[in-house]
Amino acid sequence: MKLHHLRDLLAVADQGSMRAAARELGVAQPAMTRSIQELERELGAALFERRSRGIVPTAIGEAFIRRARSIDNELLRARDEVAQLRGLSHGHVRVALSMVPHMALLPEALRPFRLRYPDVRLDIIDAVFPTVAAEMVDGTIDCYVGPPPEQLPDGMLMEKLFDNTRVIVGRKGHPLSRATTLRELVDAEWVTTSITAQAEHELGPVFSQHGLPAPTLVLQAHSALTMIVSLLYSDLLTMLPTQWMSFPLTRDVLQAFDVSETLAAPPICIIQRAGLPLTPATEYLCDLLRRAAAHASVR
Repeated sequence: MKLHHLRDLLAVADQGSMRAAARELGVAQPAMTRSIQELERELGAALFERRSRGIVPTAIGEAFIRRARSIDNELLRARDEVAQLRGLSHGHVRVALSMVPHMALLPEALRPFRLRYPDVRLDIIDAVFPTVAAEMVDGTIDCYVGPPPEQLPDGMLMEKLFDNTRVIVGRKGHPLSRATTLRELVDAEWVTTSITAQAEHELGPVFSQHGLPAPTLVLQAHSALTMIVSLLYSDLLTMLPTQWMSFPLTRDVLQAFDVSETLAAPPICIIQRAGLPLTPATEYLCDLLRRAAAHASVR
């Protein structure tokens, strides 16, 4: 098995046909077909099957493609690591950050990272762990910073940066803004984030803890922009980390409700794959985020 076999396999899986994969890589289609056939003979199993709209992986193919993608990602990471250890500043860093590190940590980390690694391309994804779990497992994403998942997948390491708290948030001038307890907000309609695999698990336990019925969930936001728009242009409420109320883009248009209950929030963590070191550039970015977290916890 050679590296070009894995390259061709991933191209076919991504493009959905031999012809499109050959065109993408700039090789002849017969050569692409031959490469896949050689790989199938070596493995002793079919990796793709023909369908009306192209070819799709078999069950064995899907399993092997996951391994191949992980290998390909590690090769790219190894090249970046060698270059950076040689003193070169090029490469690629792909990280997923939830809303809190975007607001509280990235502003302090971005400028020094660009000064240290001006030619490294940063690919930053606005996400919570459940939405990027598969990419974390196969190594497409170098690391994740945000609230941890309900269950950490095998092969992952987690480092806590700081504990957090939440507040009830609505638009400025919300009709319920004078509420002082959760009980006064039971009849409100709510928007949730995608921090948990099931939206009900995010707010329901908080209300249940105080002997209240589960809130009415009408919208689940998968991005900060969706959350902001849904709060500004409706009477929806949500529970958000306190950092939302000090962030320049949201502090003047959103309002925290002064309820008496303490609303704990999941901690903010760094998650990466175990046993595989980060590249120097990615490790430096994580170190900058750690320093920013230390400053945030002191303020």
